[in-house]
Amino acid sequence: MKIICIGRNYSEHIKEMKAEATGSPVFFMKPETALITEGKPFFYPDFSKDVHHEVEIVLKINRNGKNIEKQFAHKYFEEITVGIDFTARDLQAECKKKGLPWEMAKAFDGSAPVGRFISKGDFVNLYTIPFHLDINGTTVQEGNTRDLLYQFDTVIEYVSKFITLKQGDLIFTGTPVGVGPVSVGDKLEAFIGIEKLLECEVK
Repeated sequence: MKIICIGRNYSEHIKEMKAEATGSPVFFMKPETALITEGKPFFYPDFSKDVHHEVEIVLKINRNGKNIEKQFAHKYFEEITVGIDFTARDLQAECKKKGLPWEMAKAFDGSAPVGRFISKGDFVNLYTIPFHLDINGTTVQEGNTRDLLYQFDTVIEYVSKFITLKQGDLIFTGTPVGVGPVSVGDKLEAFIGIEKLLECEVK
């Protein structure tokens, strides 16, 4: 199982990060050790002082595929949820300055909590899905899949040109505007619409 993450997929988040839009999807990967499930806690790493939340819609790949054409991409996932791409922003900034890869800032253990998966058949339109993240009962991040720069089918087509997708793989599809820091003791709750799918306490 691998975790594939799409970056710069919401225009307002690109502005927030003072980054530039790209002409095609940007992706990076996290190892299986990044995964947190079933409401288990996130342990704040001792190598960072500035870990940020990035809430995202997550797809679960349900069959193996390579060079998947966009018109068939919808057949490669049946379930979605919300996840959090935890990012050590201070380490990321240092990597950026030195022109180095970001794995230490993005792919560390526990950096990818995911919620309970639900059927995509529950939605009339996959590109009108609202989602949000609450911290300690206050909404801190909100997004809607209508604002995706690269929709799910496009992402699957693009990534599968380079990497074979296998059953059980997860694709984090990008975060909207509103990323920010978390602290020890915070309770994170992520929702699709009004349905809470993820809980994670920072310890």
